[in-house]
Amino acid sequence: MHPAPPEGPLDALDRALVQALTLDARAPFARLAEVLEVSDQTVVRRYRRLRTTGLVRVVALPMGRRVGLFESWLRIQCAPDAALPVAEALARRPDIAWVTLNSGGTEIQCMTRARTRQDRDALLLEKLPRTRRVTGITAHTILRKFFGGPEVWAGLDVLRPDQVAALERPSPAADGPLDAAGPARYALDATELALLAVLGQDGRAGYPELARATGLSESTARRRVERLRDAGAVFFDVEIVPAQLGYEAEATLVLTVPPARLAEVGAALGSHPEVPFAAAVTGAASLMAVVVCRDTDALYTYLTERIGAVPGIQQVELIPTLRNVKRAGMLVEDGRLVDPPPAAP
Repeated sequence: MHPAPPEGPLDALDRALVQALTLDARAPFARLAEVLEVSDQTVVRRYRRLRTTGLVRVVALPMGRRVGLFESWLRIQCAPDAALPVAEALARRPDIAWVTLNSGGTEIQCMTRARTRQDRDALLLEKLPRTRRVTGITAHTILRKFFGGPEVWAGLDVLRPDQVAALERPSPAADGPLDAAGPARYALDATELALLAVLGQDGRAGYPELARATGLSESTARRRVERLRDAGAVFFDVEIVPAQLGYEAEATLVLTVPPARLAEVGAALGSHPEVPFAAAVTGAASLMAVVVCRDTDALYTYLTERIGAVPGIQQVELIPTLRNVKRAGMLVEDGRLVDPPPAAP
């Protein structure tokens, strides 16, 4: 059992509902109410409040390499007065899913999810280099994820084991090696892209809405969504700004690890409840992880006691996160999640 999570704006039932959604984001409200041992109306009311106030959003996201996306982690250095405008411009791009301001406010970090190599290269080789006041760009290809995506972050740990078991879904096909021993590439068709366009804004959109958006019958829309989930082509992400749960210290860890120890160290980090994302990357350092802690003191303890105890790590760079600008495709304003405006032409 992990330590009790810190306090935040969400009460115990809110946290239980959010954790339940991480286990099955599209579970019917009646099923959620049964597991949480409250009335249907209570669950509906709580969820609508959390969503309409921007505290929680459920969204569907494609599974990276499984559907052929080109995923990269970018570190962009800017003049101090340019970092926020550049970060906000990046956040308006639909091919960029996460954007943060880091270090002393002169570095932007973001995750790209380009559909084609040409789209990725246009951003890296043309648009960013021509952006005024950008002084440096480092691009790191995501080689292998050790944690993140469909895995459930342990920052919420309020449900009983029997409640977890009642909602937990089987793991989808892994986002692992695409060879004879691993899952084949899944090609999204036009109908599935239309489904994702709706579910990417509201992961709990009803089947009547999905049917209207795609021209499918409701039963066919249901089958399509389930097929995408079962194939591991799509996962449902429950997004929340960690500060709303009382986690005030966020940072990026950049680790240098010899190749022979990379899988071992990556798996170790992926097992830490403080880490919602960890991946092997290209570049001088070989591993990056996002770390979320209660406060800076807890971050120091994590660095010295947890990271310090993992064998095989040669060097560590700790980069504090100053501001979340975009999370899972949504802008962050005053700690709340809002839909981004349409991308500029």
